[in-house]
Amino acid sequence: MPQPLRSSAPAARLPAFVLAAALALLTATFSTLSPAPLLAAPGKGPDTVADVAERVMDAVVNISTSQNVAASRSVPQPQLPPGSPFEDFFDEFFKRRQDDGGEQRSRRVSSLGSGFVIDPSGLIVTNNHVIADADEIFANFNDGSKLKAELIGRDTKTDLALLRVKPDKPLVSVKFGDSEKLRVGDWVMAIGNPFGLGGTLTVGVVSARNRDINSGPYDNFIQTDAAINRGNSGGPLFNMEGEVIGINTAIISPSGGSIGIGFAVPAATAKPVLAQLEQFKEVRRGWIGVRIQPVTDDIAESLGLGKPRGALIGVVSENSPAAKGGIKAGDVIVKFNDRDIKEVRDLTRTVADTMADTEVDVVVVRKGKEETLRLKVARMPEDDKPETAKPAAESQKVAPRKALGIELSAMSDELRKRYSIKSEINGVVITGVDASTPAANKGIKAGQVIVQVGQEAVASPADVEKQVDALRKQGKRSALLLVSDGEGKQEFVTIPLN
Repeated sequence: MPQPLRSSAPAARLPAFVLAAALALLTATFSTLSPAPLLAAPGKGPDTVADVAERVMDAVVNISTSQNVAASRSVPQPQLPPGSPFEDFFDEFFKRRQDDGGEQRSRRVSSLGSGFVIDPSGLIVTNNHVIADADEIFANFNDGSKLKAELIGRDTKTDLALLRVKPDKPLVSVKFGDSEKLRVGDWVMAIGNPFGLGGTLTVGVVSARNRDINSGPYDNFIQTDAAINRGNSGGPLFNMEGEVIGINTAIISPSGGSIGIGFAVPAATAKPVLAQLEQFKEVRRGWIGVRIQPVTDDIAESLGLGKPRGALIGVVSENSPAAKGGIKAGDVIVKFNDRDIKEVRDLTRTVADTMADTEVDVVVVRKGKEETLRLKVARMPEDDKPETAKPAAESQKVAPRKALGIELSAMSDELRKRYSIKSEINGVVITGVDASTPAANKGIKAGQVIVQVGQEAVASPADVEKQVDALRKQGKRSALLLVSDGEGKQEFVTIPLN
């Protein structure tokens, strides 16, 4: 009689058919219960992106441009004194070169970049710097065909341009994805025309989001280590579903080649810009007429915000949407049109993306309390410079006094002339600052004007002292000053009270 099976029995003693059956059962069980296999082993990247690349490759184009550039004379004609024996010789020499074409002949300059089709009818996206100043633009497709492109519109502030070609048949196109869902570490794929080599694919990850590289007022780049080189500009950055989540725009590189630090304009930034370029051939950004500055830890404490958030209003232009809506200097905007404003750049981009004549709710923190205001967004003027506030009544001249290490004087005609202070600027003039005080460390200097202390307007040195005393009694650790220079440029500065 065979011995009964035991869990502790050595496997070598089991009959072969029993082992085979057990192995088949275990394999079937684990294949049913275990999750689907991972796309990639940890740290090694996706096994392949060939299927995604095959779907989108034909939508990526090479952009070639050309322009005529008048050549400058490389050898200037020497300036000789009148009557010099060499004067006729050099005149004849340079005249002959000009007649022959020589150095004065214009030359044709070509450049290469990338782009991608977003509509089968022939809409193509690229960077503005790829096609800037071009006389002719051509889109070269993956199948070897070539079509002349016309410029629909461009936006220098986001470095985007929209082109149109007229194909004989619908083109392969790609769609934008949701760049807001990107996470650091997500795999991405770039396709473009590096160094004129044609359709080239590279793979990497999202290294960072919301990068500000000081290239424009609306910077919020996606940073990636996918290889991006010269010629990749204007090409798409794809997610692993084959959706465009960015437009490759810039790199940081001392050599001109990829060192793993590339930047792409997010799809969320590009889509509203491209929609306006298609509709209006220009970008009509929203404008509310304010100048803003970041909320620091000191400012947050002074305003009772708890932690730094929002955008602090420094100047409100007269008759602007913000002024008509009730926004005041010293307010902190924490929500605009249902979007949370965490920092200054959030407000800049959100307002710009809002269409003109749109009515929006704006949540501000004013003297520690939230208020909801409503205003109508206007179209951003070509030269967005805030108008100065209405002048207040001149204050009575009094002797200089000191507060917080700052020497203060009432406004007067003599001080306006001495410090070149415009007539519409009113407040308390700073005539001196103790070098060893925090005020000096904060950049306060003679000739500036204190407009507010603790969000209260001041018109005399006594007003400043009164507000400083009141802040101390409230247990505040610092005083929030609104300071203006002679031209009217204002900013908030916090000065410790101890």
